[in-house]
Amino acid sequence: MSAAWDTDVLVVGAGLAGLHVAALLAGRGHAVSVVDKRTDLGRAVRTTGIFVRRTLDDFALPEDRLGPPIRRVALYPPSLRRPVVLDSDRDEFRVGDMPGLYAAFTDRAREAGARVLLGTRYAGYADGAAQLVGSDGAPSVAHARFVVGADGARSRVARDLHLDRNERLLVGAEEVFASAGTEVPAFHCVLHPRLAPGYLGWVVDDGEHVHLGTAGYGSRYPDGVWRAMRDLAAVAPGLPSRPDAVERRGGPIPVGGLLRRISSPRGLLVGDAAGAVSPLTAGGLDPCLRLSEHAADALDDALTSGDAGALRSYDGAALRRRFRGRVAMRRAMGLVRSPGAMEATFAALRTPPGQRAARSIFFADRSFPLPAPV
Repeated sequence: MSAAWDTDVLVVGAGLAGLHVAALLAGRGHAVSVVDKRTDLGRAVRTTGIFVRRTLDDFALPEDRLGPPIRRVALYPPSLRRPVVLDSDRDEFRVGDMPGLYAAFTDRAREAGARVLLGTRYAGYADGAAQLVGSDGAPSVAHARFVVGADGARSRVARDLHLDRNERLLVGAEEVFASAGTEVPAFHCVLHPRLAPGYLGWVVDDGEHVHLGTAGYGSRYPDGVWRAMRDLAAVAPGLPSRPDAVERRGGPIPVGGLLRRISSPRGLLVGDAAGAVSPLTAGGLDPCLRLSEHAADALDDALTSGDAGALRSYDGAALRRRFRGRVAMRRAMGLVRSPGAMEATFAALRTPPGQRAARSIFFADRSFPLPAPV
């Protein structure tokens, strides 16, 4: 890598959000560079990789990198008795092979003309120059017209661009291992204020892989999230025998809704960095892809017109209004702190209106709210 180089757009972070916006912009003829400190994107994965039906319908994801479809969701109270089982007549979820998807999205970005530099750490940005450090410790400078922060829930790019940063975060932990096979692929959810404070524990078994995980507010895990994982593994429904060797995943999950200030004249945020995660379900793959398309449109306008003011159309405050209901439900869910209170909530979920509400949350056709095309 040369000591200094130029690019139209520097994307920091080679997750799906960053790679997607890079491929879109490069495909429109712009010079795009992507940097990520990881040398292997298939390591240190931080997402379960659940894709909802709307995403599967709207985006060209490689079929061979998706697991079998899932139509059943089972919700369990702390006692694990009398779960609420929801079955759909449509394929609702598929779990992605995330290392394989990262590789596919990297190939797409490179084929579109983007430069993808792995093993390259972003060290700061000021006055149009991004400081980078290679895996060998060698420094370099990228002169970029715009910077895209696709660098996760605790984005350094957000700080450097003086944009909003995530404050409401869950901490998640997960183990992944091969499935012994299952007759009915299912998404088992355990709502337990001790094992998953403010959120839920899960077992997703699609017949190929099992994902066992928990997420919640970090300050409310008395002995840490990985101890809660061990306790959940001892009681989790739908969990087959667990091998000794498992893949471990984990990391912060923003649940405060889309941030208000996600763009400036120097760049913008996408994915987790922008808070583009459903406040209620903590699903982030559909929002990351849709928001990346909106970001690519705004950046293309700015690059083509030469007017950085075009990035004002990338307005988190306007989009955030559509999250009000989900933010309110997230806060209500976070207030449930005792198993008894959660059991009482399940009494309502077992009623026809409660089941309709649950089906709306898990099986609805809603997607990330983007502006209507002009």
